Amino acid sequence: MKDFLKRHGLWVLFAAAVIAVTVSVLSYFSNTSSPLANITGVITSPFRTAYTAVAGWFGDKQNYYEDNKALKKENAALKKQIAEMESQVRQAQTDSDENTRLRELLNLQEKNPDYQYETASITEHSSSNWTSSLTLNCGTNRDIAVNDCVITESGYLVGIVSQVGMNWCTVLTVLDTDTSLGAQVFRTGAIGLAQGDFNLMSEGTLKLGYLPARCSLLNGDLVVTSGLGGYYPAGLVIGSVDEVKMDDAGSTQYAVLKPSADLDSLKEVFIIKSFDSAN
Repeated sequence: MKDFLKRHGLWVLFAAAVIAVTVSVLSYFSNTSSPLANITGVITSPFRTAYTAVAGWFGDKQNYYEDNKALKKENAALKKQIAEMESQVRQAQTDSDENTRLRELLNLQEKNPDYQYETASITEHSSSNWTSSLTLNCGTNRDIAVNDCVITESGYLVGIVSQVGMNWCTVLTVLDTDTSLGAQVFRTGAIGLAQGDFNLMSEGTLKLGYLPARCSLLNGDLVVTSGLGGYYPAGLVIGSVDEVKMDDAGSTQYAVLKPSADLDSLKEVFIIKSFDSAN
């Protein structure tokens, strides 16, 4: 042992000094942990940082997924609620329109108690250089017949039924060239014939001709059905005088009539199925 210390004593002292210094340094830099714990902490610190970052990323993604799922669910609920509200609004509008139609029909019936009406919806508008017609959603199933008059809620003449099927009918409007009605100038009582005209149809007007000589016409004069012959009810408003002209020979005057019914915007009409021709 003495020989060993003699030979290696210096190295032993040097090693002991190095260990002592190392322990002192480690102790200086860590007041709460052992040197081994500090070394372990230094080695594992990057891994802990990486784990924390990955865990945070997964946590954020999970929170995003849950929030997105909740938003989608809430959005679907809101869409359903909006759809239900829109349905309620449409139903309310339908009810309102139905009430309006009933009031209009009641008003017509009060004005003309001898008329029997049928309400109809327009399913098709047809207009060209030679014809102007409407298709309605009722026919023989509601006792509609050829030559029935069709009017608006205001009592304006729309046209005459020309064809009838089981659940449909065709109406030639007052503009159609096949339409011909006994007419009367309301102001003067002058009798004439209201007819569709090829040249006037494209302008949305019709012709009032066969007027008596020296007939006095003014722009804006109201023209109604005469009721002569008992084919059609009297007093239905056809239109108003838009212009007074002379025929090609320059001997007879005629009037250009503007229909009172707005034929292009009509959606629903009333069909006069029967009336008392004596009134």
